[in-house]
Amino acid sequence: MIKTTVKTENLFQHKTPCLILFCPQEKKPDGELNPIDQALGGSIAVAFKDKRFEGKPNQTLLLNSRGAMKSDNVLLVGIGKAKEVTEENIRQASGIAAKTAESANFKKISFYLPEGELEKLLTTDRKKSSDETARAVAEGSYLALYHFDLYKNKDETPSRIDEITLLTNSKAALAKLRLACEHAAKVADGVCLTRDLILQPSNTLTPTFLADTAKKVAAKHKIACKILLAKDMKKLGMGSLLGVSKGSHEPPAFIILEYKGGKKNDAPIVIVGKGVTFDTGGISLKPAANMDEMKKDMSGGAVTLGTLQVVASLKLPINVVGLIPAVENMPGGSAIKPGDILTSMSGKTIEVLNTDAEGRLILADALSYAARFKPKTVIDLATLTGAVIVALGSFAAGVLGTDDELIGDLIAAGTLTGEKLWELPLWDEHDKETKSDIADLKNIASAGVGAGTTMGAAFLKPFAGDQPWAHIDIAGTSWTGSDKAYTPKGASGFGVRLLVHYLEQQAHGKKTKSAKKHG
Repeated sequence: MIKTTVKTENLFQHKTPCLILFCPQEKKPDGELNPIDQALGGSIAVAFKDKRFEGKPNQTLLLNSRGAMKSDNVLLVGIGKAKEVTEENIRQASGIAAKTAESANFKKISFYLPEGELEKLLTTDRKKSSDETARAVAEGSYLALYHFDLYKNKDETPSRIDEITLLTNSKAALAKLRLACEHAAKVADGVCLTRDLILQPSNTLTPTFLADTAKKVAAKHKIACKILLAKDMKKLGMGSLLGVSKGSHEPPAFIILEYKGGKKNDAPIVIVGKGVTFDTGGISLKPAANMDEMKKDMSGGAVTLGTLQVVASLKLPINVVGLIPAVENMPGGSAIKPGDILTSMSGKTIEVLNTDAEGRLILADALSYAARFKPKTVIDLATLTGAVIVALGSFAAGVLGTDDELIGDLIAAGTLTGEKLWELPLWDEHDKETKSDIADLKNIASAGVGAGTTMGAAFLKPFAGDQPWAHIDIAGTSWTGSDKAYTPKGASGFGVRLLVHYLEQQAHGKKTKSAKKHG
């Protein structure tokens, strides 16, 4: 993680290549900007007057101080109208500012966080503190400055920011701001691990590689880890999961992670993540265009591992289990075919009508296995359906399930962290469409039914059983085709921050305030 320092110093005496200031949307510079504008000869006021900068969300203005300050340059970044600013606005503005500074070849940057000043601009729906603001600043900048350079020639790597300073005007605030940065760094580490795994090519990231990585993470963070091999899964009757893996030369792996931070007898929260390390669609072969992106089909598994790492590094007083069924879906000579029938761990038989609906097949056995832990709740994440992209685009993930309180808590956590969820219906009518004429279930609905995302969840529902369960379809949010405020093009790591916040609230017996269930 990038070296981070928190210090208190006079704004005009602070030496840095780039000083970043957050600015609300105004007609002219105000507050902390006034003395800086005067020192810079009124250049900020001119920018406001000419509407080159107005403090609109994520708007930036870079000015050379020309020796008027110890800081070589001043970078203004807009956060929007006062009393409408959220932590997500701060997070995005921090990411935009950090990337702007890096593209200008600065190696060191400083954010100015005057005690209590930014908090006055935030929305009043929930009490905010300066450490929450600092956490948003650090998190946004860390995530924005992520790069996946593993396969690039180091001589051709562009300039990178290697040091961040958070500057405050209050000595009393130093300790809590340092803790906020430490928290943000641990969360960002988990997100970056998730991104790294998703971006790895599938000839590197096989089910075995993912299992080996889980072992390393578990050993480092004192998480119990067990890997079930094909022979173990066969003994357990995981015919649904094993059916998907049959067409590949790569053996499957079922990864079990147990973090025991709570009381011994406390029921754990189980997180299940789809781990298809490459998805060709099997015999129901996908089109060639963009198939390279199917290495991301293990995003749910990567999010599960990243989340467990953060939970352990934060030492949350809660019990959490992570389950990652990892397979490769290939069209080999022994691959399952449309029309085949598989017997799942639960004993339910499944008619496979489309081998490209494989994620739900491996999740079925994983959800059945989850019941062994007698969980408090079960949450699964999967890049399950293209239909969720049609419904929600890349702006939100779909959430469905059997427990309204769980879904509401997840939506609230998503709203706060900027990882939005939107609830889709899961009705009895949908359940009926999963029934097969010749088996207990079929893995896709009949032609013309539609509601693809809901039908995926309806198929999983019987395997979730009576335990409180939520299914999050991250097919549209796990990957972005363009740079966003703090998410570079490619793997987003969506879900880690959402789950960590939810688990923090559960660990401490709190609830995130949310007036709207749909976020």
